[in-house]
Amino acid sequence: MEVNRRQFFKICGAGIGASSLAALGVAPEPAYADSIRHFKLANTREARNTCPYCSVGCGVILYSRGSGGKNVSQNIFHIEGDADHPVNRGTLCPKGAGLVDFIQSPSRLQYPQVREPGSNEWKRISWDDAFKRIARLVKDDRDANFIERNDSGDTVNRWLSTGFLAASASSNEAGYMTHKVVRSLGILGFDNQARV
Repeated sequence: MEVNRRQFFKICGAGIGASSLAALGVAPEPAYADSIRHFKLANTREARNTCPYCSVGCGVILYSRGSGGKNVSQNIFHIEGDADHPVNRGTLCPKGAGLVDFIQSPSRLQYPQVREPGSNEWKRISWDDAFKRIARLVKDDRDANFIERNDSGDTVNRWLSTGFLAASASSNEAGYMTHKVVRSLGILGFDNQARV
């Protein structure tokens, strides 16, 4: 940067004027330690999980507050990408970054519901009733539609009336086990969002 003589004197004059004001007592207020914010993740519990949105399977860290007592529910207040996760290495897309709003949404479904045939209303049921209902419907459909042998007499053990879709939030191990269980039932229509 080239400075001519006139610009040099202007810069020197401004510097001398500023230092003179400081010498006369015109200085900024000192900063005190009482204005420091506390670290928001202090005294929290952290849990690692997988983002539920797409098939990428990004790792997230959930931070919650609560005493940790037996009957005390934890309140998740902050979610960030897991820097140690090999998929996303700490980064999140906008959907993953907004998981706190998804978790704390008042319209989020938190318990099982069923709509009986012919009804137009959803009815809340217990988790035990939901599992029993699913097991009963699966068994009834498999018993009615299981194909043991084809027209040629070859053993095929197929169940073609039901399909299964697994989610990306599962680990590779859980996806592998899901695949084994579904195939052992004879289901051919199986897809895993994470392509395990």
